[in-house]
Amino acid sequence: MLEQEIMRFRQEEMPIEKKVFEGEVVTGEDLEKIEFDQVEFSKCRFSGCDFTNATFIDTTFSNCDFSNCIFYKSYWKNAVIKDSKADGSKFSGAIFRQSTIEASSFMYTNCVNTLWENSKIIDSDFTQGFMSEVKFKKITLSKVNLTSVDFFKTPLKGIDLSDCNITNIMVSDTYKELGGVKMNMFQAADIAKLLGIKII
Repeated sequence: MLEQEIMRFRQEEMPIEKKVFEGEVVTGEDLEKIEFDQVEFSKCRFSGCDFTNATFIDTTFSNCDFSNCIFYKSYWKNAVIKDSKADGSKFSGAIFRQSTIEASSFMYTNCVNTLWENSKIIDSDFTQGFMSEVKFKKITLSKVNLTSVDFFKTPLKGIDLSDCNITNIMVSDTYKELGGVKMNMFQAADIAKLLGIKII
């Protein structure tokens, strides 16, 4: 059913809207500029697919796997990704507005130059991800594993990371990215060590 809708999009360039897809498997498809509006994906798997410049409006991914797929410059608004896997996927230049990622795995993902506005990342794993030169506007990060995430040139001012794992996060030599960030005392102690401060 999904492949038929993709074919229709290519022929008519009309959005795929108000559809529910369950258990679909899509492999190696070029889905550049495809538009999804009010679509629900459940237990779907995308392998080697290219969603460059794709649009996801009021769209939900639940129990899906789109690891190692390409989402360059994609646009997400009122979208929800839950209980899903996106390990190794590439989101460079993507925009997330009023969107939520929850209970999902985004390990090793490339989110360089992304914009997150009024969005939430909850109980998810971004271990060893790339989030350099990112713009956060009213972002909520709760119980997120940010181990070894690269935040180079990403201002974290005002963001509450107190219940996140920020072990070995990477920033610039000046640590300016951490200015104004909110963290708990244990996290602050670890950061102090990076700064060469001895706590007695």
